[in-house]
Amino acid sequence: MKIVGISGSIVGSKTRTAMEYTFKAIAEKYPDAEVTLIDLAEYKVQFSDGRNYMEYEGDTGYVTKTIMEADAIIIGTPVFQASIPGTLKNIFDLLPVNAFRDKVVSMLVTAGTSKHFLIVEQQLKPILAYMKAQIVQTYVFIEEQDFHRKEIVNDDVLFRLDRLVEDTVMLTETYTNIRKEKEAQYDF
Repeated sequence: MKIVGISGSIVGSKTRTAMEYTFKAIAEKYPDAEVTLIDLAEYKVQFSDGRNYMEYEGDTGYVTKTIMEADAIIIGTPVFQASIPGTLKNIFDLLPVNAFRDKVVSMLVTAGTSKHFLIVEQQLKPILAYMKAQIVQTYVFIEEQDFHRKEIVNDDVLFRLDRLVEDTVMLTETYTNIRKEKEAQYDF
């Protein structure tokens, strides 16, 4: 199983901290999983210009191809100005409309206030649904107060991140088995 994480911003540390914890949990619980964490702050990703994702080279080509090869994707995003960051939206724009077909996508969100929890419901989930993702319905919302010195200090958040990992892997395995059974019905 290939799991790709996207830390969806080029600034700040909270989303990256949450993603690192999440991927540490995956490595401990599911050592056979092939994991890749893409921190957009570490890549020079071009703006989408409408080309097929296979035509991009360099960092942009690496990021898009890695996402397309994944079985599961965990998206970590901060909330800026009551919206997802433009860097994350650009990733969606670089990919084809059916990019997440047969992929499980889960989310964790960092925000300064609890008032931003609807950003996932009103912006991120509709984009993922449009791109045909199998969405893990429960996401982890982490507020400013849950961090101290670049560490998560709220035990409930840590528990919810562990649960997000379990739900993502379980849903991915379930959909993979269903697809295999369906494909076995055909003789070609």
